[in-house]
Amino acid sequence: MDAKQEKLNRLAQPLLDWYARNRRPLPWREEVSPYRTWVSEIMLQQTRVSAVIPYFQRFLAAFPTVEALAGADEAQLLKLWEGLGYYSRARNLQKTAKIITETYHGQFPHTYDELIALPGIGDYTAGAVLSIAFHQPVPAVDGNVLRVAARITGDEGNVLDGKVRAAFRRRMAQAMPAKHCGAFNQALMDLGAAVCLPNGTPLCEECPAADFCDAYATNRQKVLPVRQKNTARRVERKTVFLLRRGEEIALRQRPAAGLLAGLWEYPHTEGMLDESGAAAQLAQWDIVPHKWVKSIRFKHEFTHIRWEMVGYVLETEGNGPTDWVWADRKERQRYAIPSAFEKLTREWEER
Repeated sequence: MDAKQEKLNRLAQPLLDWYARNRRPLPWREEVSPYRTWVSEIMLQQTRVSAVIPYFQRFLAAFPTVEALAGADEAQLLKLWEGLGYYSRARNLQKTAKIITETYHGQFPHTYDELIALPGIGDYTAGAVLSIAFHQPVPAVDGNVLRVAARITGDEGNVLDGKVRAAFRRRMAQAMPAKHCGAFNQALMDLGAAVCLPNGTPLCEECPAADFCDAYATNRQKVLPVRQKNTARRVERKTVFLLRRGEEIALRQRPAAGLLAGLWEYPHTEGMLDESGAAAQLAQWDIVPHKWVKSIRFKHEFTHIRWEMVGYVLETEGNGPTDWVWADRKERQRYAIPSAFEKLTREWEER
């Protein structure tokens, strides 16, 4: 056994003891089922725990079972997801719910190969569901776990490299206790979130692995794990219009495929236009501006793209293109608007 594996093998008992004292009381932990574990793990992707809790509670109230989710109206589903971002997660939830309902008669599959074959379920989510809901000793390796494992072992491999991640997964599989495997995975998540912090100074004195952590012993907490990105985000620039017509605003639906597919957005055009350019665009849409209220610069980061935007808030008249809808404050609640446009949405709601 190599030294790195030996360090990870020492982790289980002190980690579980720490978890017993510091476990976070979360709604998907207080009542455990494969469905609840799966929904929570999908929501937690790229999203803070504190932000997920109210979404999870509303989602489970609306769709308490996998069958209810399978039969849900997509507009209601996307509306409940509004603000969480990465809307493909919500669509994949429903696709998987339909497969489980139709193929597995509502019973959650409980093998690794079956789970990762479902839309939106990858290695980490499969491990979380199998260990937490089915008590199977399968690792769930996410960014928190990679950070903890890299620091404890002193591993300088690039954790963004698939081969390095696979090696960590194999090591964690060997380190996992046969019993309490779900608690072990959740303890690693909590340790990474609360103690072995990604930014700033980790709370090493509070860590159950402090006695044998390589990074702590060599003062390399800030350089581990190694994360070397290979590609930069592509930048797209846009001019976005919050067009007010009395109590209504203009919205249009995005294409059925691609980024933010099927969601609703404020009319926009490519490029960051000054006021004269923006006025020319409005004329092309047959929109007459009466008052230029405000301009706002903002941006939004996707996985591979960054949108840099200028937004114009205007009081207008005219109907615009035929694919636009005009919605008042009450009607707007039916339309899921992505968080990429949150600054304009907040501007309208505050006014």
